[in-house]
Amino acid sequence: MINFKHLDQLERLLHQHDFAMLRKVLIAYHASDIADFLVTISPEDAAIIFRLLPKELGAETFSFLDSDVQEQLVRAFQDEELTHLFSLLQTDDAVDFLEELPANAVNRILELTPTHKRRLINQFLQFPPDTAGSIMTSEFIQLKRSMSVAEALQYIRRHGSPVDTIYTAYVTGEARLLEGVIGVKHLLLSDDDETVADIMDQHVISVTTHQDQEEVLGVFREYDFFALPVVDEETRLVGIITLDDILDIADEEATEDFERMAAMAPSDRPYLKTSIIQQSRNRFTWLMILMFSGMLNGMILQHYEEAFLMLPILVTFIPMLMDTGGNAGSQSSTLIIRGMALNEIGFHDFFRVMRKELGIASLVGLGLAIMNFLRIYLQYDHQWLIALTVSLALFGIVVFAKFFGFSLPLLAKKVGLDPALMAAPLITTFVDTLGLVLYFEVANRLLSLR
Repeated sequence: MINFKHLDQLERLLHQHDFAMLRKVLIAYHASDIADFLVTISPEDAAIIFRLLPKELGAETFSFLDSDVQEQLVRAFQDEELTHLFSLLQTDDAVDFLEELPANAVNRILELTPTHKRRLINQFLQFPPDTAGSIMTSEFIQLKRSMSVAEALQYIRRHGSPVDTIYTAYVTGEARLLEGVIGVKHLLLSDDDETVADIMDQHVISVTTHQDQEEVLGVFREYDFFALPVVDEETRLVGIITLDDILDIADEEATEDFERMAAMAPSDRPYLKTSIIQQSRNRFTWLMILMFSGMLNGMILQHYEEAFLMLPILVTFIPMLMDTGGNAGSQSSTLIIRGMALNEIGFHDFFRVMRKELGIASLVGLGLAIMNFLRIYLQYDHQWLIALTVSLALFGIVVFAKFFGFSLPLLAKKVGLDPALMAAPLITTFVDTLGLVLYFEVANRLLSLR
């Protein structure tokens, strides 16, 4: 990471037009750090610095830039510069870049791209967003089963330079059908005259091009892969997904879940780069839905108006009951949604989770109910019936909240919805509604309010 001292040095060299020294200093940094520096200066200066970088370092730096900075640089590039840059980008980085550009800029770039790469990119662009095909790269090591170990190593030396990762090689047969996988470490430790077919692992774990990226993330978590092969419907090897790409997906999926859990529509742009109007749109719909659901609680209170007019003290306990229920439901939903994201919990675990959550609800609810009974009994002149009413309602609300907290995310996943939708705001709404009904029904029966 470039610290403030070095950042000042780079800016000083840039303003002094000491480009020779600036280039010498820059090439000592990682491409990600150079990208961080480029976003702090004007697009014109960024274009100048970009031209100072070695071509390979420049292409790597370009892949770390945000899409809006990339677009500004593209406008400043000559056709020859743009063609050379695009030829050095990995296929997945090139596709990600084009997906963010306006149509006129995409057309300009594709017109300058060699035919074979343009055909490949168009093929990648046809995959639906958020699928394995849309995030894979076509640069990988592909071996034939008939190769000897010596031939395989020689092949890797000759063709490994443009490949994103050479730690794992994939063995294909006729028509590029995926037949096996082998680690480079295994090759290096094997005898030269052994064949790839003899030492490869035939039990290959792969994903299909149309598989959801969240499922791909789960496979990486399950098996701790550095790379994962992607096949089409005929099990032909068409690409691989690398660890650096899946880490980006992990951040993206986590951010999306957090936004859904906060009752917001997900956004694919950073907070500071999203307009006020777009942020408002992302938040308005769910706030409106929750507002109308809140009106339902008002109707319930109106229905039981006679009860709290006869005993106004009952109203003072409503905030505590609703808050406790919402918090109890949020605890369960958060744990279940996280467990589902890590593939630790599935719908087949429904009854196991139910037994566990209801057991927790019983213990927690009983503890809270006893504490509230004692508090109300001592605070309100030994009115044990009121204390019992609130305590029983509290116990029931906690049980309801825990039940909805675990069941709604599991049911959402079962019907194909994002479990994060069933998070705190929505569950709190369910619990508030049922909690009010339960509270006043208990009060009516114990306190004879009707």
